[in-house]
Amino acid sequence: MAGTQPPVWRRRLAAKLVEFREQAGKTPEEAAERIGCHRTKINRIENARLGISLGELRDLLSFYEVDDPAEVDGMVELARRRREPDWLRRAALVRPSIRDLVHYEETASCIRSYQGVLITGLLQTPDYARAVLSARPSNLGEEGVEALLEARIRRQEFLDRADPPRLCIIESEAALRVQVGGRETMRKQLAHLETMARRDGIELRIIPDRAGAHAGLNGSFVLFSFPNPAYPDVVSVEHRTGMTYMETFEQTSEYAVIFDALQSVALDPEDSLALTAKVRNDL
Repeated sequence: MAGTQPPVWRRRLAAKLVEFREQAGKTPEEAAERIGCHRTKINRIENARLGISLGELRDLLSFYEVDDPAEVDGMVELARRRREPDWLRRAALVRPSIRDLVHYEETASCIRSYQGVLITGLLQTPDYARAVLSARPSNLGEEGVEALLEARIRRQEFLDRADPPRLCIIESEAALRVQVGGRETMRKQLAHLETMARRDGIELRIIPDRAGAHAGLNGSFVLFSFPNPAYPDVVSVEHRTGMTYMETFEQTSEYAVIFDALQSVALDPEDSLALTAKVRNDL
């Protein structure tokens, strides 16, 4: 059932707590005694079924002799994720899988995205995004569409951080030409795409129609890589009712090969910007 799996931030926190406890040679009973609880609470925390307070977390990290400031700060940041913003809470009522997507976006060091039909969500304008979300036959209703629209736009805020992830976008030429929302909305969307593509750390490449058959014809995807080597790459594939995430090496390595193959047939960034501008001017 959708939404029953604990969010990724809690799974990562739980896995690290188990790792630290085992490295310290401590038992779950000893951990429970340290923070004054029953062993079942430690089990639930380590199974990612229960969150942990910041005080309990810091106490356990001290007990496990975890004194690396980077490790401690990383764990504290994960624990704080339980205080999710209202916009994410509203969107998660409609699409529970969005919680993991937001966490992957905010913690990634590199995001590689291939989109065959639409402009990637992280670079969509509000009007374009509304047109996309409103075009889907579904039982979302106006309130659901508004919640997802707000989330799509608020998700983009991490791109304005002092240390945003590197964003590598490959779009098909077809995605530039589909007039989502009409000519004026599409003109503004392409202008925004050009502006964002000129930012440091964002690379836009277009696969021209003349490229013919290529490795991306089976569908769009996003590949996340993280600065923490303990976190494996993750592939995200969107479907009608949410997102599917894959993180085994066999899965992510195949998508990495596909992305490399797509880069080999895409235009370079300069020519990609020129094509985007041409399509916009022709509208």
